[in-house]
Amino acid sequence: MAVTVEDFGQHEGKTIQRFVATNQNGTRLAVLSLGATWQEFSVIESAQRQQLIYHYDNLAAYVATDSQLGKVIGRVAGRIKDGQVKLNGQSYQLETTEKGNAIHGGTHGFSTLNFVGTPFDTATSSGVIFTRQISSALDQYPGDLTLTVKYTLTADDEVTIEFTAHSTADTLFNPTNHVYWNVTDGQKCSIDQQWLQINGVKRAELRADKTPTGQLLDVKGSAYDFTSAKPMGQALQQLAQENGGTEFDDAYLVKPSATTPIAQVGDIAGKRHVEIFSERNGLVIYTANLAGNGGAYDALATEAQALPDAVHHAAFGSIVLPAGVTMRTAIRYRYVAGK
Repeated sequence: MAVTVEDFGQHEGKTIQRFVATNQNGTRLAVLSLGATWQEFSVIESAQRQQLIYHYDNLAAYVATDSQLGKVIGRVAGRIKDGQVKLNGQSYQLETTEKGNAIHGGTHGFSTLNFVGTPFDTATSSGVIFTRQISSALDQYPGDLTLTVKYTLTADDEVTIEFTAHSTADTLFNPTNHVYWNVTDGQKCSIDQQWLQINGVKRAELRADKTPTGQLLDVKGSAYDFTSAKPMGQALQQLAQENGGTEFDDAYLVKPSATTPIAQVGDIAGKRHVEIFSERNGLVIYTANLAGNGGAYDALATEAQALPDAVHHAAFGSIVLPAGVTMRTAIRYRYVAGK
C-alpha cells in the first residue's frame, strides 16, 4: 500500500493537494484537499483502468460546479426547512440558499473549505486524514467544530469515509459525501445502463421545495421501488408514466448495517457493482447530467446520511451533536467484480 501527494492547482491563493492511494491490485483512491473531495475510485479490469465514480480532471471544474461532485457535505447534508433550527430553546437562523431553505451547509460549508491532509499507509490499508477547525462565525451553526475526515483504501478494494467531530456547543452534525456513480464501461453510457438496488421500502414524502413533510411513503410497485435491482432507464420511464417526473431526487429510509448494504449500484452487463454500507438511516439518490449537454443522465448520486431535515421531524432520528461529545460515523464502499 502506498500514498503519493501532488499539487492539483491554486485556489484563492492556496495550493490544493491531491492524495492518491494505491493497493496491490492497482485499485486507486484519489482525494483533493479542497472540500475533502473524492476525485477517483478506479480498478484494473482486463488490464484496463475502469473508473467507478464520475470525476473531473482539473481543479477549475471542481470550483465551478454546483453539483457538489465528490465533495464532503456538512455540517448538515440535505435541506433544512426555512434554515431554522432550535437547540436548547434557542433559535438559530442558517443561511438559506435554495428556495428559502438551507442546503448542504451553505456557502461556507465543508465542501467549500481547504483541509489539511496527512497521508498514512500500512500493510493492509492507506489513505489520508483531513482535519479542519470550523468556527461558528464562519458557517452560522452553533459551536466551534473540530472536524476530521479519514479516507481509507483497503487491500480488499474497499473505500471507507469516516467523519469525526467535536463541538464547543450543542450543534447539528449530519455529513455525507456527494459521490456520483457511473460504473458502465469507460463511463461512456448513460445511467440507463446502470442498475440500482436500495435496502429500504419507504421514502420521504416531499413538498414542492423538496423538504420532507415528515411522512414516509411505501414504495412497493412504484417507480421508486428499488428493493430489487432495477435499471435506471426503466425506473425513469416508469416515473414519467406514473407522475410525469423527469428525475430522482428522493430520500429513502434504510436500515444501518455493517454486513448488509443499504444500497448497491452496478452495470446491467454484469461486469461490476459497488456495495454501500452506512451507519445511519437515510439514503438520498439524485440523477444528474454532469456533462451539461442536455443529454441523458450520466451520473447517479448516493448520499448516505440521516434522513434529511431530521431536526424538524423527531421520528427521523436525532442529528444533534452535544457539546464536548465526540461523534463518529462512517460510509463504506465495496467494489465487486462481475463473474
